[in-house]
Amino acid sequence: MKTLKYILPLLIAVFISSCTNNDDVLILDETTELNFIKTFSNAEHTVDVFSTKKTLEQGYNDLYIRIEEKSTSTYIKNASLTWKPVMHMTNKVHSSPRSTITKTEGKETLYNGYIVFQMAENALEKWDLTIDYTIDNVNYTVKEFISVPAAVKKNVTVFTGANDIKYVLALIDPKEPTVGLNDFKIGLYKMESMMSFPVVENFMIKHDPRMPSMGNHSSPNNTDLTFNTASKIYEGELSLTMTGYWKLNLMLYNNLNQLVKGEEVTESNEASSLFLEIEF
Repeated sequence: MKTLKYILPLLIAVFISSCTNNDDVLILDETTELNFIKTFSNAEHTVDVFSTKKTLEQGYNDLYIRIEEKSTSTYIKNASLTWKPVMHMTNKVHSSPRSTITKTEGKETLYNGYIVFQMAENALEKWDLTIDYTIDNVNYTVKEFISVPAAVKKNVTVFTGANDIKYVLALIDPKEPTVGLNDFKIGLYKMESMMSFPVVENFMIKHDPRMPSMGNHSSPNNTDLTFNTASKIYEGELSLTMTGYWKLNLMLYNNLNQLVKGEEVTESNEASSLFLEIEF
């Protein structure tokens, strides 16, 4: 009985330790399907940024954030966050379109949103990212330079419309195009100022995908993109009949059905001045 007296507490301790370790693994598993991008740091916390892509890149980026308290090595489950990307050009600075940051659904320690980097870095011009956050009514901030290389194909474009307003238009889906009918999603933003890029609502985007290397043929069963009030993006369907390079010719119309940018593709006009690119 004496042996049992000493063994029982030991078994309980091992069980508790095992449960604690499993909880830690469960929390760590929240990022296993994401790609680590960068760690930001201040005196109190490390702030890790993750992405669905292997690296940040010019265009639309889904991003996830996790905050770890340094003194306890625990992840913060209740924080409110905002962010501001800034491009430092040789003669000016500007920000970019981005979403609010929300708690990731079904996760304990992750927060997510998106940023559209409308231009790539170069040898003289770089992006930085400031993340402000509040925990238990205390405000914190972290800030670091980030790497944003150019995209392989044109997945974002900046243009001035017929109404003299400057816009940013970005490809969201398909991220992995396939032969057949694909969900087609685009983000559209107005350059209100150098630091403000609100979502443009209730426009319409017609599209005409073409393969320039194959006689500039199009594809059947495409549907125009209309604004989804829930997701705040433009959604339609994109038909891709074969693999290869596709130019996604676009025509942007405002809520009065007036053409803002782009042209129809005809025998005498092989492409629209407003377009995105896909190759797969």
